[in-house]
Amino acid sequence: MAPLAHGGVEGSPWTWAPQPDVWALVAVLVAGYLLAPNLLRGRDAPRPEPRRQALYAAGVLALWAGADWPLHGLSEDYLFSAHMVQHMLFTFVAPPLMLAGLPKWMLEDLLRPRPVGAAVRFLTRPMVALLSFNVVIAVTHWPPLVDASLRSAPFHLAVHCVLFVTAACMWWPVVDPLPSRRSLSPPAKMLYLFLQSVVPTVPASFLTFASSPLYEGYALAPRLWPGFDVVTDQRVAGLIMKLGGGLLLWGVIAVLFFRWNAAEESTEDDVLTWDDFERELEAWDLRR
Repeated sequence: MAPLAHGGVEGSPWTWAPQPDVWALVAVLVAGYLLAPNLLRGRDAPRPEPRRQALYAAGVLALWAGADWPLHGLSEDYLFSAHMVQHMLFTFVAPPLMLAGLPKWMLEDLLRPRPVGAAVRFLTRPMVALLSFNVVIAVTHWPPLVDASLRSAPFHLAVHCVLFVTAACMWWPVVDPLPSRRSLSPPAKMLYLFLQSVVPTVPASFLTFASSPLYEGYALAPRLWPGFDVVTDQRVAGLIMKLGGGLLLWGVIAVLFFRWNAAEESTEDDVLTWDDFERELEAWDLRR
């Protein structure tokens, strides 16, 4: 990899270098959200509640922060740890916020075409979503693929798109933007996120304990700080993946637990029935 191959600024990654394609994408996401009510349901369409608007805006802002200056240049031309921060924003921050910001009626209208709805229903099944996201996580940290993405901006963009889409599918059963009888219960959501917190520790440990550079592109990149060599950068990336991702997931688990506990305490009927068990199996697609 040639240093600064993707538009970095010669001599300083800190000089402001906005990415026009990122700004265009953000504009499309914001305009689409604001115009969707009129386009889908006409002038009398309901507007998303202020809370949902704030959540969606926060998700788009996370995408912007990960894809624009300074993380864009740092991650593609200098630091694998910056690359990992990007991935955290694209997978653990932006998708759940944007999903939570979409009102139910808007999603129902968007998923009304039968092929679209069928594809989303399949890809957001808990086991399918969990497996596909973690396979993508493992593959996107494979050294030949990382080096290939550093040499090709379009390919790098494609990798980020796949990460975001599979992450949105992974978060779907937790955020539950279209509540139904097949929705996971709070304890099942906590178990689901616990499983998600365990699987990425494998590639994270691989990065943290490697004693030599794994990625040729970052091994050839210029060093920004004395003593922060390529192996140290790699280990920091592994810690960001393991600790940063784990803290985010366990933070959500904690919120789910306290909400569920408060709801249980306020409910008089705590008797578990067979119907409850059947609904849980249905939500996990384990009932035949």
